[in-house]
Amino acid sequence: MKKYINIKTLVLFLTLGLATTSCSEDFLDRPSEDSYSSDQFYNSDEQVARTTYGMYGAMWAPYYTKNFYALSELSSGNCLAYADGPELIQFKLTSDSPILLDPWRACFAIVAQSNNLINNIESNATANVSSAVIKNTIAEAHFFRAIAYFYLVRLYGPVPIIEDNLALAKDPLVNTNRIEDVYTFIENDLKFAAANLKSKIRSRSASGDNIFVTQGSAEAFLAKVYLYEKKYSDSKTMAEKVINSGEFGLLPNFADLFLTSKNNNEESIYSWQWSGAINTYGGGNFSNIQYGLDILNDNASYGATYVPSNDVQDAFEIGDLRRKESFMIYGDSYPNMKADGEVGFVMDKAKYGDVLANTGAAVKKYVVGQATSETGPADSWGGMNNCNYIMRYADLLLIHAEAIMAGADETTNAAAKESYNKVRLRAGLGALGTNVPLTKAALFHERRVEFAFEGEFWFDLGRLPRQEAINIISQQDRGFDSQGVMHYTPTPTDFTYPKPDIEVRKNPKLKEAPVPYNFN
Repeated sequence: MKKYINIKTLVLFLTLGLATTSCSEDFLDRPSEDSYSSDQFYNSDEQVARTTYGMYGAMWAPYYTKNFYALSELSSGNCLAYADGPELIQFKLTSDSPILLDPWRACFAIVAQSNNLINNIESNATANVSSAVIKNTIAEAHFFRAIAYFYLVRLYGPVPIIEDNLALAKDPLVNTNRIEDVYTFIENDLKFAAANLKSKIRSRSASGDNIFVTQGSAEAFLAKVYLYEKKYSDSKTMAEKVINSGEFGLLPNFADLFLTSKNNNEESIYSWQWSGAINTYGGGNFSNIQYGLDILNDNASYGATYVPSNDVQDAFEIGDLRRKESFMIYGDSYPNMKADGEVGFVMDKAKYGDVLANTGAAVKKYVVGQATSETGPADSWGGMNNCNYIMRYADLLLIHAEAIMAGADETTNAAAKESYNKVRLRAGLGALGTNVPLTKAALFHERRVEFAFEGEFWFDLGRLPRQEAINIISQQDRGFDSQGVMHYTPTPTDFTYPKPDIEVRKNPKLKEAPVPYNFN
């Protein structure tokens, strides 16, 4: 007899709205989450392996297509926007803002799918499925659940820890759990993933084999989570383990990181996969639309929703090779980029005199231009085929340096400076000299420019002491050129977002004080 499970009914109170889109015709297909037949999908190694494919991209689409940029780059002061801009730039966001719902839904969709696999796949798979594939698939599910909760706790603070979908269906009114317990839960999932995922050395050429998360991927994220918890010794140990494994490496040329042909390179620890070829809404990477000028887009009637603030532009040093690949200004040229129907784009002020009117710049990172043989096709909404990094090796190097610093204002430790200098040198900038200490301010600045427009800076601000973060933000220029310099000062509570009002109405316990989680 076939066993049918309806996941949506199990998580209705969270309005998970699991997506049915996929990010490629092959790799990112997955079984329907509305209902599935276990003997249909779990008869072979391939069928079991494919159950996690959606969590490599498609299931994150509701979060990524728009809100990923808004909730990180606008709030952090890296970007400005008219759409969704004022409430985030000026810290006026309220619980009924629609921008809060999709990240919540997407992350809890990942939790629900992960729970299903962790709790059921071993018993539902037939004898035809190898134990090694089952083991790796369950480990992937632990990894993805950890990533979902890592976003949830940083975005919303205390959230409910859900491990059993059936129990949730029986009692959908649940409390949130303490932040420290959520982090412990994340740690446990990543430790399980690290102990059970396959290990490998990344191909040093862009490769589909590099898509899948590994033991090193889990350990790299564990180093990052430890850093957020200020477990500096643990973070240092884990970062050094991954660094010494040789699994990952810095891509020599920073600009190559954002070429479609360099998807899944050796620097990618975990990336979300997108494809314009499948022509399904949410299947392609929307960065070309949200960041790119409309002359750089196919099949979209608008562009450059989010533009670089003057503040982030000022953060880049003269001679930094990352500047041109992070944002474009008048006079920049991109010989291989197609724009306005022609290959070889020059940001010519005489030709495009009004397109940079907001702040004199447009985001370049993740913007690949109109479709060419290098980019592959755009979908009907302008979505493209380039991946986006959730963690890359440069992040791990800077985590290593910060973990050695262990909360101090500076360090002369040679290993910390070596990791920091590797990132600097690739950017064409000078390394710290032997007698020059690495300071906390320099490291924080380096993280901002290295990961500008990648969704990191807001979370970096969030882990600083509150007053320190408030001081940084209050000094930022958050105004368009037409407005002049504008300053806004957040309050301590602005560093986590309110839970979506629609979810609180369904589960009033989300408003109550968080409770300890009962770890079994």
